[in-house]
Amino acid sequence: MSHAPDEQLLPAATQAENLATSKLALRRVAIDTYRENVAYLHRDCAVYRAEGFQALSKVEVRANGRHILATLNVVDDPAIVACHELGLSEDAFLQLGVNAGHRVSVAQAEPPESIGALHRKITGERLNRDDFRAIIRDIAELHYSKIELSAFVVATNRNELDREEVYFLAEAMVASGRKLDWREPLVVDKHCIGGIPGNRTSMLVVPIVAANGMLCPKTSSRAITSPAGTADTMEVLANVELPFDRLEGIVREHRGCLAWGSSAQLSPADDVLISVERPLAVDSPGQMVASILSKKIAAGSTHLVLDIPIGPSAKVRSMPEAQRLRRLFEYVAGRIHLSLDVVITDGRQPVGNGIGPVLEARDVMRVLENDPRAPADLRQKSLRLAGRLIECDSDVRGGDGFAIARDILDSGRALAKMKAIIAAQGQKPFDHNHPQLGALTFDVFATSPGLVTGIDNLQMARVARLAGAPKVIGAGVDLFRKLGEAVASGDILYRVYAGFQSDLAFARQACAKSTGYTIGRSDEVPQVFVEF
Repeated sequence: MSHAPDEQLLPAATQAENLATSKLALRRVAIDTYRENVAYLHRDCAVYRAEGFQALSKVEVRANGRHILATLNVVDDPAIVACHELGLSEDAFLQLGVNAGHRVSVAQAEPPESIGALHRKITGERLNRDDFRAIIRDIAELHYSKIELSAFVVATNRNELDREEVYFLAEAMVASGRKLDWREPLVVDKHCIGGIPGNRTSMLVVPIVAANGMLCPKTSSRAITSPAGTADTMEVLANVELPFDRLEGIVREHRGCLAWGSSAQLSPADDVLISVERPLAVDSPGQMVASILSKKIAAGSTHLVLDIPIGPSAKVRSMPEAQRLRRLFEYVAGRIHLSLDVVITDGRQPVGNGIGPVLEARDVMRVLENDPRAPADLRQKSLRLAGRLIECDSDVRGGDGFAIARDILDSGRALAKMKAIIAAQGQKPFDHNHPQLGALTFDVFATSPGLVTGIDNLQMARVARLAGAPKVIGAGVDLFRKLGEAVASGDILYRVYAGFQSDLAFARQACAKSTGYTIGRSDEVPQVFVEF
């Protein structure tokens, strides 16, 4: 029985080199690693031993002239990956773009070019335009591991970015992806900095201004620290993962959309950063400004109305803090040539009644249908924001926008436009009169009489998330009482919906520690600061 010619006579170094360049069979490992490429090698794999790989090191995988970088995980179970195979996580497998079983090569990866700039930021140094462009390019191309991403997020949070750095970051984020050009002088958008549960005004503003003939390509993120983002709630009604060409076609035909920005590759580095900001619950002012404005520029917007809510448990808790944030937004927006109108709104409590995707979609549809059960605060705030956008049109006199928006909503034109957008994006079955809510519930009651003097936004969002939102779309919190309303002892304050017993138990424990409601006297209701 013969062996490969002279194989046993080759020097050990040459044998290792041959092993390192040999091909492995690609295996699709059905694990969602969320925005991180992960490769899997068996500990007894000859290539693993020859290359001297270590767990969590970066490797380069090549096949058919294509390559990706991935973080290496080492396994001992051949049921996950055999010695002759290389496994790839779902995202990584799709990016490489070859079939399972295809022969691939794997080698040590060079460190990202921007790693030096990252290390300097970690030590607190100020970075320049080229530094941020290099870092964001490497992030968008998935050259950073989750550990390196976390280091960048924490470093830019702890060592607060100056306003020039925020501009550089926003500019780099725009450059990392595609940019829409509508070839129109007026392209409008509305955005809220977040932190207020149930604040689904965008889903009302878009159909109102689109029905008025204005171009409004609304691309939104999914929830970062909230129980639902605009994209999560719109997904109850329609498909939000729209490829670039389809999104463009829908907007041109219907003058608006409500889509998830990531699927159209608009500022893709931002979505990668969000993948670590979410579990860290980090949302620093500099990153927030760069994230929001980069998405708007990438979507082709020329005019933006920005909502900054103020309240005791909002992201922004005082007027001086709101004004500082406003100035930062205005500075960066001016540098990137975006016309910005900042409005400071009531953030003392959740907006609307529902918190969670299905409950929020119910509220939106009730407002659009002029249903008497529609939450008045959601309707009123949406009309005011839509009015501000309508006044971006030089033909509309200042102060007339609200009445125009109200007429569009009351006449049913906004509802017709929303239905057209939903149909174009791909309608999903939803009956807002009988929404599919979580089957498991419990109610929270007032323990003393008086007036509702406080509703903790953070606690209500936490309860809704513990109940399963936004992952379980029917989970969340339905509010029965708002600020200033009188309650008697034993009156229901809100109902919690969950899909699983464990989620229900977590939410119940949180409510037992704090209901999130304060009952007191009328003079204890916090003052509201608004600029409408």
